[in-house]
Amino acid sequence: MKTMHLLGTNWKKTVRQGVLLGALGLVFSSLHAQLSERVYQTDYSIHPEKEKELSVELDNLSFFKNNEYAGVVTRGYSLPGLWVQPKVVYYPLPTIKLEAGLHMLFYHGANKYPSMAYMDIPRWKGNQYQKGTHILPYFRAQMALSERVNLVIGNIYGGANHHLIEPLYSPELNLTADPEAGVQLLYNSRIFDWDAWLNWESFIYRNDTHQEAFTVGISSRIKCNDPSSRFHWYIPVQGLAQHRGGEIDTLTVASVQTLMNGAVGVGAVWNTGHKVFKKLNVELDAAGYYQQAGEIWPFDNGYGVYAKASVDIYDFRIKTSYWQCDQFISMLGVPFYGAVSTREEGATLDKPEMVYLGLEYSRVLGKGYSLGVDLDVYQTLSGKINNPQTGIRSVGSSTSFSFGVYVRVNPSFLLKRFTK
Repeated sequence: MKTMHLLGTNWKKTVRQGVLLGALGLVFSSLHAQLSERVYQTDYSIHPEKEKELSVELDNLSFFKNNEYAGVVTRGYSLPGLWVQPKVVYYPLPTIKLEAGLHMLFYHGANKYPSMAYMDIPRWKGNQYQKGTHILPYFRAQMALSERVNLVIGNIYGGANHHLIEPLYSPELNLTADPEAGVQLLYNSRIFDWDAWLNWESFIYRNDTHQEAFTVGISSRIKCNDPSSRFHWYIPVQGLAQHRGGEIDTLTVASVQTLMNGAVGVGAVWNTGHKVFKKLNVELDAAGYYQQAGEIWPFDNGYGVYAKASVDIYDFRIKTSYWQCDQFISMLGVPFYGAVSTREEGATLDKPEMVYLGLEYSRVLGKGYSLGVDLDVYQTLSGKINNPQTGIRSVGSSTSFSFGVYVRVNPSFLLKRFTK
């Protein structure tokens, strides 16, 4: 309480802290994909100069994404729709930000929505339906504990803000997943960035017909030198653990399941200083999977190797990567980064390999307005698949692609400035 009092009374110092928090966030996000930074991510900066201000904000992401998938891994589909968050924002103190409103998801042409987490197992929430749109309450309380530490309770800064690699988290979830909710601790410094969170996805009462479920995650980066240096080196460390069950879970005997994904690597960035050819980024990661409890997946552990590179040219980013794994299963990642098939029930892949090529275009049109376009090509290489019903067989290489257009709109309007 004493620290908060000092921050609230020392105006100049608090403003400097807010500016520094924003700068650190921009530096960290600049190391990641342009589309993710400009369209998907949400700015978590605290603005002390907005103390006692009440404003209304509309946050919207409209999208059209078409997935044309071939091969044995997964089926293709289209996502025409949008999500929108109307909310009020209030700063009771220079270091505290409160947001309250609704999160609504629309798919064009849909007239009912399953009540589920929109990121894995539908039966978590039973068979209830919402008609017209998928609507959830939205509330976030954020507190700047110091110039480097932010505490968030309620709807946390999730999705692209976690900076997880694609074998661990699919960028498509920025379009379809419910807002993450729970608690989050953010830390940014000159040499180290840290994001730790708990996302509570399914709450249960006694005699409920679904499981309790939550995900714990960490995403950190050790910066070996200044990110703005001509040659910057860094070490990413990431981890996810998903728990399903609960002490009052009465579905089945020994129904608890715990799944884990993790990755550690090394990366380098060449900041060219050129206006057109801006940056080259290379990274090598080792990923792991572990089924600590339960029998959801056919494998108890596995690993993968992920090598990627990207080049920023003006507002374009050209990306490529190579992936190989053995019995690796991703909880939330792109389906192609795994050794199981969702197209053939119960089928597994023997040491699958994939080559990826992508192209992004993104542009900030103004404060709170941005546009993004991307094209992704996944080339799965020939290998073997084991289907429990048909046995082991060879499969040839296949080419899958995805194309998307995205518009982020986030205007804010001041309603009232209260007297301090």
